[in-house]
Amino acid sequence: MEALFNWLNGIIWSNALIALCLGAGLWFTLRTRVMQVRGFAEMCRLTVTGQKSDAGVSSFQALAISMAGRMGIGNIAGVATAIAYGGPGAVFWMWVMGFLGASTSYIECTLAQIYKEKDAEGRYRGGPAYYIEKAMGLKWYAVTFAVATVIATGLLLPGVQANAIADSASNVLCGAGACEAVGGAGALKLWIGLGVAAVLALIIFGGIKRIATFAEVVVPFMALAFILMAVIVMIANAGKVPAMFADIFSSAFGAHAAFGAIIGQAIAWGVKRGIYANEAGQGTGPHAAAAAEVSHPAKQGYVQAFAIYFDTMLVCTSTAFLLLSTGMYNTFKTVTENGKETLVEIFSGVPGLQPSEGAQFTQAAVESVLPGWGAGFVALALFFFAFTTIMAYYYMAETNLTYLAGVKKTHPLATLLLRLGIVGMVVFGAYHNAAMAWTLGDIGVGLMAWLNVIAILILQKPALIALRDYERQKKLGVDPVFDPDALGIRNAHFWKRQA
Repeated sequence: MEALFNWLNGIIWSNALIALCLGAGLWFTLRTRVMQVRGFAEMCRLTVTGQKSDAGVSSFQALAISMAGRMGIGNIAGVATAIAYGGPGAVFWMWVMGFLGASTSYIECTLAQIYKEKDAEGRYRGGPAYYIEKAMGLKWYAVTFAVATVIATGLLLPGVQANAIADSASNVLCGAGACEAVGGAGALKLWIGLGVAAVLALIIFGGIKRIATFAEVVVPFMALAFILMAVIVMIANAGKVPAMFADIFSSAFGAHAAFGAIIGQAIAWGVKRGIYANEAGQGTGPHAAAAAEVSHPAKQGYVQAFAIYFDTMLVCTSTAFLLLSTGMYNTFKTVTENGKETLVEIFSGVPGLQPSEGAQFTQAAVESVLPGWGAGFVALALFFFAFTTIMAYYYMAETNLTYLAGVKKTHPLATLLLRLGIVGMVVFGAYHNAAMAWTLGDIGVGLMAWLNVIAILILQKPALIALRDYERQKKLGVDPVFDPDALGIRNAHFWKRQA
């Protein structure tokens, strides 16, 4: 079974998907006239304005929900994994993916706002399945995405996050003698999984409002605390910072003596983990974007473009700098002999750790500067990062379940099975091995990315029209409002009723 999943993952995450994501980001950057640079001030302004309603959440709450989904273990363990396979140069390609991904996020999240609807309970719902059906007219394609997303976010991806929580927590607790007390590391991970599952159940059974309230409080706090920790470590290792930047840029372009030989791995893993961390193009962000109460779809497009910057340029970069400035990372070269791939270590900062144990690299980095409690801090940060991501995954799965139900209210049994399923996968993921958890997570991310990126490349026109309309109204000095009929945008039924 493991061999089958690895084979499937290799097909999904071929160079074709990497080229598709990079190409789409570049294309959208050109088509939006580099809106992620021109509109940066507007992004910041819109992030802290707006209001919520009985049907929708505020722009900031929508940002917090989407950031909860984006800021998971990919920001801590995933960055370490990218460096393990691609060297310091992978960080540069993560930055490239973040910059280009901001425009991709604008397109997909604006489309989600344009084609959102109210569900049977009067709440805003939207996302790729909705805009694929309404704008493309391909019901089968929309259903395929919805089913893939329910499986990915409801079953495959939660296990990755839970596994990282269990690994990092057990790494700290076993050192304090907790493993012996409960019967070993495996038993401890199982208890951790059960604890996380219980807290998750308390929140997801409360619905979107409880998720939004929790996210808007926890997400900003945990992100800023982690960034502050990275700054402290950077200051403590200030003398190594120039060499760190030199390694990043030289190995990104194949000029580094040791890492230059793996430039292909640097690009591939930088893009791959960039997508996994910030989720631009994956189709997850649009679900939260559609829930926002705004007067114009482009407003939430701007806000979600800012989310990519915050996730990649601040949080992921903080992790990278923690690892590179302390030297607490390992890098491997993939060598194929007789049709079999093996890993050859070309840099060893933390002997014995494997790429799949990414969180432990970050723990070792902080511990090297703040011995005694650094590992515990990272475990706590990773818990909040991963837990809020699992919470956001549930919301995405629920939204697509709602789409599949159509105009009817989602059957209570289906909702209950989804909630029990994601809670069960949290326990399973916490106990299972990290390599398998990452493989399943990569398959889920890859499937969604393939389906969504192709769709938004075809459907980009309404989002581009909305951007021009928003900029035109801003120049007139008015608060932009959206009228799809005046812009020639069809099937935006919610906005037609508002106009």
